[in-house]
Amino acid sequence: MAQPVPPKLISPAAILIALWLSFCLSAYAAPPADLNTPLDRGFSGLYNLDFAAAQKDFSSYQAQHPDDPIGPVSEAAGYLFSEFHRLGVLEMQFFDSDADFAARTKLSPDPTVKNQFENALDQTQTLARSRLQKDSKDPDALFALTLAYGLQADYSALIEKRNLASLHYTKQAAAWAQQLLSICHDCADAFVATGFSKYIIGSMSAPVRWVLRMGGLPGDKQAGIADLQATAAHGRYLAPFARILLAIAYVRDKDKARALDVLNGLRTQFPANTLFAHEIARLQSAH
Repeated sequence: MAQPVPPKLISPAAILIALWLSFCLSAYAAPPADLNTPLDRGFSGLYNLDFAAAQKDFSSYQAQHPDDPIGPVSEAAGYLFSEFHRLGVLEMQFFDSDADFAARTKLSPDPTVKNQFENALDQTQTLARSRLQKDSKDPDALFALTLAYGLQADYSALIEKRNLASLHYTKQAAAWAQQLLSICHDCADAFVATGFSKYIIGSMSAPVRWVLRMGGLPGDKQAGIADLQATAAHGRYLAPFARILLAIAYVRDKDKARALDVLNGLRTQFPANTLFAHEIARLQSAH
């Protein structure tokens, strides 16, 4: 049996993987002709930091589809990312280097939001597992469980600073993601689940890469970038998120020109998101 990975080895890599899994696989099938569904509007609201409007759209989706676990898991994503924004977790300089990331502090969550988040995840689990009992290849259920465990990983890592718990949830999310990918090979948004994790682990030292690979988390920087570029070009809900991750990758690789190009495009598409303008200004002032 493999030995547990020491926290000092997994804290930079595993927690970053958890963040990328938070929105992994928010779309898992070919998009319908109508791109103005409540889910589309809800995720667009998250990118624009309009969390109240996003939750209204997610609630609308749940009213229309009460048996679909995608509704409550999207609601949970909205609660988590609104809390991330309140606590300053979404600022990109947080991820400039492993040292900065490891030095982060444990945060103080809003107990009401935490309760809402956990209730939404409980509802997701109930609906998803009920559907899987009827059809083990139900894509909605597989997606919902992938995202639910990813969100739990994020909360553990980025708010509670529980590294080992985050890794546990991350591996569960990855396992559900693989089941989904086995029945949906051309889901462009799904590549976010693998793209940035491959990049981050591929950036680590050889001993750390070996330990994480033995734990089922392989890494390859170039393959990770290729996955993210595929989602950025062809994804539906996650194309903007893939571009955000590419920008972070370029910042970490000291490729300021490419990072600024991506961020300028995001600022144009989502003008209400002040984080893009802030990061652009920070990069332009850096020497």
